[in-house]
Amino acid sequence: MAKNAVGKVSQVIGAVVDVEFDGAIPDILNALEVDNNGQRLVLEVAQHLGENTVRTIAMDATEGLVRGTEAEDTGAPISVPVGPETLGRIINVIGEV
Repeated sequence: MAKNAVGKVSQVIGAVVDVEFDGAIPDILNALEVDNNGQRLVLEVAQHLGENTVRTIAMDATEGLVRGTEAEDTGAPISVPVGPETLGRIINVIGEV
């Protein structure tokens, strides 16, 4: 199994987070995961800004997120479970109950 690309946060402006990668960059709509002071933060790639930088949208608050924080590409878009178990449940944008 191939190791997912890991980049570093280069800029944070509210919910917009830019991430730089050394090699290949993630596809648009891919989810990136960041450890923001012990909390899992999911970022969705919205735009390619060049050969090694992507612009993402944070799915939760970015308070405390700093430049240099590692962001790992999950290799897939954000997904939410569906089926009988989820009927009547309230689920947030990243699939958490």
